[in-house]
Amino acid sequence: MTRAIMIQGAGSNVGKSMLVAGLARACLRRGLSVAPFKPQNMSNNAAVTADGGEIGRAQALQARAAGRDPVVDMNPVLLKPETDTGAQVVVQGRRVATLKAREYGARKAEWLPAALQSFRRLASTADLVLIEGAGSPAEVNLRAGDIANMGFAEAAGLPVVLVGDIDRGGVIAQCVGTHAVLPDADRVRIKAFAINKFRGDVRLFDDGLAEIARLTGWDALGVVPWFDRAWQLPAEDALDISSGPRGGALKIAVPTLSRIANFDDLDPLSNEPGVEVRLVRAGAPLPGDADLVLIPGTKATIADLAFFRAQGWDIDLRAHVRRGGRVLGICGGYQMLGRAIADPEGIEGPPARVEGLGLLDVETVMRPMKRLALSNAVDRASGEAVAGYEIHIGRTEGPDCARAWLDLDGRPEGAASPDVRVSGCYLHGLFTADGFRRAFLSGMGAPVSDVSYAATVEAALDALAEHLETHMDIDRLLTLAEPV
Repeated sequence: MTRAIMIQGAGSNVGKSMLVAGLARACLRRGLSVAPFKPQNMSNNAAVTADGGEIGRAQALQARAAGRDPVVDMNPVLLKPETDTGAQVVVQGRRVATLKAREYGARKAEWLPAALQSFRRLASTADLVLIEGAGSPAEVNLRAGDIANMGFAEAAGLPVVLVGDIDRGGVIAQCVGTHAVLPDADRVRIKAFAINKFRGDVRLFDDGLAEIARLTGWDALGVVPWFDRAWQLPAEDALDISSGPRGGALKIAVPTLSRIANFDDLDPLSNEPGVEVRLVRAGAPLPGDADLVLIPGTKATIADLAFFRAQGWDIDLRAHVRRGGRVLGICGGYQMLGRAIADPEGIEGPPARVEGLGLLDVETVMRPMKRLALSNAVDRASGEAVAGYEIHIGRTEGPDCARAWLDLDGRPEGAASPDVRVSGCYLHGLFTADGFRRAFLSGMGAPVSDVSYAATVEAALDALAEHLETHMDIDRLLTLAEPV
């Protein structure tokens, strides 16, 4: 009999995704078959699945924690923001519309049947389904037609655990306030609560825990201390990349684009002891001491190219190249490096053709068909194999493609300048391959390490599971899970 329980947050960024990953690994280690699920996610950091779709990368990490391959049913509705007011809507792995926020709000209930279908398919394959909410159920103004929190919990008949974030302060108000604003039918779904991200001696919050329990009537599942190894796990938010160690001999500067996407390319680099990955915020210059400027993917290439120029980063980048620095563009970053980008059909915005950064002799034309593929490649320079994924629209061609530096599934991929100091490609996930990463970094003068990225992530997931076993009442959580 499959059981399920939903983890919701008293606010955004309370650590739900990491808790679900840790619980998935802990339950897997207990001998349970576990499946993660998030009915609706909003993220431009997507993962390509084995069944040819895309889901939020947090659910891909949770799948890994559960010992499963990621599939589209784990995140049936994915919203990928393209502007401040609109997003691409991906349902069961495929784009179905691009909508303004108000339009999506009016139509979101349309996708509840798909979310329930995915949930039931997934539940048929597991002993336990761990469901992650989005945002907070306390946003009662969004309750009508909700498919992310209590609306889905009601439709699927789920019990709920509420998580509060003590690191930002006011956690008693977060939990008790959620209890106060919820309608009775939603409030009774919450069976327990937990407090996350505590720094210091957790016993200092014993009275606070008791007070929340007294005021809400919910079971207390514990206080989870700050997990110091979180930076070793793939980041859900680009801002989390900077939480890794500082002071590496090799400095990589990454301009934080306004629609940065698929930035998991940075995770293996930030785990290297000899490397410092420095995210450059809007308004700050690209650092003059960077060895490499890595321009990441973006959900809106032309818009983010304008954003790039508005920060003055185009000027900084040319100065970096004149100093002999190297540049790598991945996906949207690769497209920006060329002479021009054309979007004749208005796929990412109004139809346009714009001048690129001009560091590669290539041009990109946007096309309606998105390429979604898990791909294997070989680095021509080192002979090292890599495995990654493609998730892009657009085709890039030009003279510098004659210096393709990857053989990808039997075809040339990428481009490089004549002095090979500027290069780009469409393949994400390059740096997860230990051999390629070492060859690439050592070619830039970085000290060679013996870090295994996959082993680091697995060890961090095991450590997270042990962390939750120590500080959270998982036995009680499992008794609260209900048959579905």
